[in-house]
Amino acid sequence: MLRALAMTEVRLRIGFGYDAHRLERGRRCVLCGVEIESDFGPDGHSDADVPLHALMDAMLGAAALGDIGAFFPDDNDKWRGASSLDLLKIVYGQIKNQGYTLGNADITIVLESPRLSPYITLMRKKISEALETDIVNISVKATTEEKMGFTGDGTGISATAVVVLQFTHT
Repeated sequence: MLRALAMTEVRLRIGFGYDAHRLERGRRCVLCGVEIESDFGPDGHSDADVPLHALMDAMLGAAALGDIGAFFPDDNDKWRGASSLDLLKIVYGQIKNQGYTLGNADITIVLESPRLSPYITLMRKKISEALETDIVNISVKATTEEKMGFTGDGTGISATAVVVLQFTHT
């Protein structure tokens, strides 16, 4: 008896996300789910975790599900002060409901100060746990803009994220 070989089709979707916030003295600085020692932090409705907001927008964009504003509007008090790691888990649930899993994510944080290199490994770990993937699938980088623009003069922070989602159908 002959067995039919199952053909597996893998579809890839790429998404790009961007976010930026003003920095405010005395506000907690939470980036990629990690509290950063700093005199200032991003101002926003939730915990204002800029790189995670960019990551969520990249994931939602790749799956053509809109953006985080549609899921977590800033005029809804339910999300005031919310942990962006918790929001990321909700978004990833929506992604999985569409049949996708994360292939990989690449995040760049643009911030003049403080230096983020001591926190990068923990950031990658927190994101990989939230997205149920191995840490090797998560890249987090930090850079400055050499004192240029709103991130360079210390009044703001921005982040970009690129993701690959994979849909496997047998």
